[in-house]
Amino acid sequence: MKFTQGYWMIRPNFSMQYASQCVRVDKREKELHVLSACRPIYGRGDILDGGTLDVTFSAPMTNVIRVKVTHFAGTRLKNPRFQINETEVVPVIEETEQYASFTSGALTARVLKAAGQWNVEFLAGDKVITSSGFRGMGRALDKETGKAYMSDSLMLDVGECVYGLGERFTAYVKNGQSVDMWNADGGTASELAYKNVPFYMTNRGYGVLVEHTSDVSFEVASEKVERVQFSAEGETLVYDVIYGGTPKNTLDLYTAMTGRPALPPAWSFGLWLSTSFTTNYDEETTSSFINGMAERDIPLSVFHFDCYWMRGFNWCDFEWDQSVFPDPVGMLKRYHEKGLHICCWINPYIGQASPLFQEGMDNGYLLTKTNGDVWQTDLWQAGMGILDVTNPAAREWYCSYLCKLLDMGVDCFKTDFGERIPVRDIAYYDGSDAMHMHNYYTFMYNQMVFNLLEEVRGKGEALLFARSATAGGQQFPVHWGGDNSASYVSMAETLRAGLSMSHSGFGYWSHDISGFEQTAPADVYKRWVVFGLLSSHSRLHGSTSYRVPWLFDEESCDVARKFTKLKCRLMPYLFGAAVEAHEKGTPMLRPMMLEFPDDPACDTLDRQYMLGESLLVAPVFTNDGSVQYYLPDGQWINLLDERKIAGGHWQKEVHDFLSLPLMVRPGTVLPVGACDHRTDYDYADGVELHVYQLKDGETATCRIPNTDGSLAATYTITMKDGQAQVETDANKPYTVVLHNQ
Repeated sequence: MKFTQGYWMIRPNFSMQYASQCVRVDKREKELHVLSACRPIYGRGDILDGGTLDVTFSAPMTNVIRVKVTHFAGTRLKNPRFQINETEVVPVIEETEQYASFTSGALTARVLKAAGQWNVEFLAGDKVITSSGFRGMGRALDKETGKAYMSDSLMLDVGECVYGLGERFTAYVKNGQSVDMWNADGGTASELAYKNVPFYMTNRGYGVLVEHTSDVSFEVASEKVERVQFSAEGETLVYDVIYGGTPKNTLDLYTAMTGRPALPPAWSFGLWLSTSFTTNYDEETTSSFINGMAERDIPLSVFHFDCYWMRGFNWCDFEWDQSVFPDPVGMLKRYHEKGLHICCWINPYIGQASPLFQEGMDNGYLLTKTNGDVWQTDLWQAGMGILDVTNPAAREWYCSYLCKLLDMGVDCFKTDFGERIPVRDIAYYDGSDAMHMHNYYTFMYNQMVFNLLEEVRGKGEALLFARSATAGGQQFPVHWGGDNSASYVSMAETLRAGLSMSHSGFGYWSHDISGFEQTAPADVYKRWVVFGLLSSHSRLHGSTSYRVPWLFDEESCDVARKFTKLKCRLMPYLFGAAVEAHEKGTPMLRPMMLEFPDDPACDTLDRQYMLGESLLVAPVFTNDGSVQYYLPDGQWINLLDERKIAGGHWQKEVHDFLSLPLMVRPGTVLPVGACDHRTDYDYADGVELHVYQLKDGETATCRIPNTDGSLAATYTITMKDGQAQVETDANKPYTVVLHNQ
């Protein structure tokens, strides 16, 4: 939200009160309170007829400083609020003639005490990483609506880039953008997003989380090109400055605060195949797809039934459409015997034709208006209502129907929607504010289903395929990118969203391979299949047409076979990266700057990424196979064809449909598994340790996980006289393959 016209003028409909001078400091045991006048105080008369801002500094975690800015303290913060994990911190609070300071670990907030001036600096040691100064902290009153907003703006340095803010399909670097936190079903070609996260990070080693679940507005070097401004309706603003020193450490701290991603089951990393959305299908159709993949030797891990496993108009009643699936229990048993896991589509909406609608209405399980009527709409399902997720009895009722599906043999759920949550004239069971519930609804929805899966299937086996999210939603993986289109342009915007999700704490991410809308030409399909199978999770899904590869061309089958099998063999490495995401919050799909924060050429790269710490992936976005990508310093080797390429510059290449730049980082020991037809197997049994460009005298360590995330084996390899010397605790066969020449 913009409050100014240029640097000096205020917009006509706003009156502004800015922090202008520190007038009082109150040091408490674990908090620093600073009273700021909203105009300079030169005499006693200046304290009259003017407002103040009470600024409180506290430490929810080491290396994190929480800033709470309040205008009217009698206006309570509205619920719901993000669930923030806090640890015991003993801050250092000091005051001198010039400054008052608050220190949490390596991060210090320092408030200037000079007359007629206001400045808050955030320092790492002696270095200022950002600051809030002239017309920074403030309160805005909209004179037309009577609404009040609190805001702050933090300075950006020369060359500082801003990333994150959830899933964004706009430019990867957010500088110059206005971004509103408002979950919406807008597709991938707009500024709207399914997953809004009021957290950003920069390439200067810190991040900022705004602790408001409502529609926080960010002006990222837009209204004021030197600053990131954030604002929210109300009389109090709460935000956290998180200092990790590096991008990875910043994500570690952020996910420690908002929740680590759960570790998905190993089987979920294989290829998923869907019925697609509005296509016609029955058991004969789905079986033909499954058998067709097997006949073509394309390993399949998960089969997904989209909306029409239920009857139209009845979404959701959780009953199989008997006209096309007369024996669902038998069908699921037959598919399990083929080694498949089963996913079913659900959402939190209940159509009026569903028998559950009357039941939910009678028991108060559906979202209501303030007059007690059930809120309804015809948008999506006729007369549908929405589950009130704040009602414990409603959650239990909804989950009881999911339990019946789990008993039948369903393994996981695609938790679709959760964005179209009304805010006008809405009353929640627990009294939550409707504006603050709009984004937060998805957190409670996905948490509810994920917790049920953990309870029934056990920890380590729970998995969602979710579309909407907000801060903390990374705890309930996995999330996919929403409704994209069948084009290279949409493929690129999909990747930009995945990179932004990685900056927002989401460890795992997927997308609809070849685009959801329309049907891709064969070349787009093949290029996207490669990209999809080099993502953490890989799903073939569409809207009005099937996505089995033989419907595109025979080479599509070759591409799907090659890269599905490659992913299976890479699982000792990929699942190790998944464990790292679970334990430290470092995403599997990593923006280049996350792995190479000291290489400024990586700051803006949005058409390539690191998959884990050692594999560089540059998807091909052209029919003719031309691709341009950047390699950081060192001697890199293409995993697919053994070509060696010196880094430190841009590379131009042409690739056929069975290839792409898949580069191995110098100094890597890459574990390659012995199984190419499934993703859940004993990764240490018969593993090949491929050693890339490890110099004489250098040592590298490779850790192989079990499928439950525990450590299976450790290999420490030292190069001596061109030979690899191995120290290991492994009790299973392995081989070492050198790629050092």
